[in-house]
Amino acid sequence: MLLELSRGSHPLRNIGFIALPLVILVWSLIDLTLGRELVEWLPYLASGFAMNILIAVCAMALGTLVGTVLGILELVPFRLVRYPVVAYVQVFRNAPHLVLIFAATYIFPFEIVIFGNYLPFPDWVKAVIGLAVPASAYVAEITRGAILSIPTTQWEAAKGLGFSRKQALRWIILPQCLRRSLPPWMNVAASITMGTALASLVGVHELLHAATDASTAVRRLDFTVIAYIVVMAAFFTLCYPIARLTRRLERRFNAD
Repeated sequence: MLLELSRGSHPLRNIGFIALPLVILVWSLIDLTLGRELVEWLPYLASGFAMNILIAVCAMALGTLVGTVLGILELVPFRLVRYPVVAYVQVFRNAPHLVLIFAATYIFPFEIVIFGNYLPFPDWVKAVIGLAVPASAYVAEITRGAILSIPTTQWEAAKGLGFSRKQALRWIILPQCLRRSLPPWMNVAASITMGTALASLVGVHELLHAATDASTAVRRLDFTVIAYIVVMAAFFTLCYPIARLTRRLERRFNAD
């Protein structure tokens, strides 16, 4: 019965893929001038969405790298190392993403000097840093939890085989943690991806910023509404498959 209900609910889960594009298409066909305006602005909106994807990928890559190291450091026996890391994780897990983006925007300079050469420090890079900070805090907790979930017998078996603690962590423990960390990591990735829209508030040319520019230029209420529906549809199309894949992985790992 549960399996049948699950199968029967799949069309409802996928309704967003049909409903949002259908609304955009039907609305554009009803008013052809509106459709022409939307088609003209689509490349501009697409360039903004590409920036969202770039910021999300870079923020998650940086956050994953830093967060994995922090998650390991949370488990070291030295308090002088562990306590600052724990404080970092607790603070930035609960900090609003928008505040961190604004903080990164004003903390870092507009340009940096390298060997006498002035190089620009673009706002989108600051947005990457602002989103990578909370991502690293979440990934640190995911890594710490994954390591603690590994049975102690794994460590003992590695020690019995002659592995040092570092070797056991690298070759035996972390590969097992990867499987357990993937579903929650993907949830963080979806959250950070949606958070990239906040970069528009610091002047980054991303999708929401592009939609606002288009709305201001066209000055039509119906175009403004449909432009923001396009924004919603774009983020839904990007994030919903991540959520579906996360649920599928969770079911597979729980079944194993």
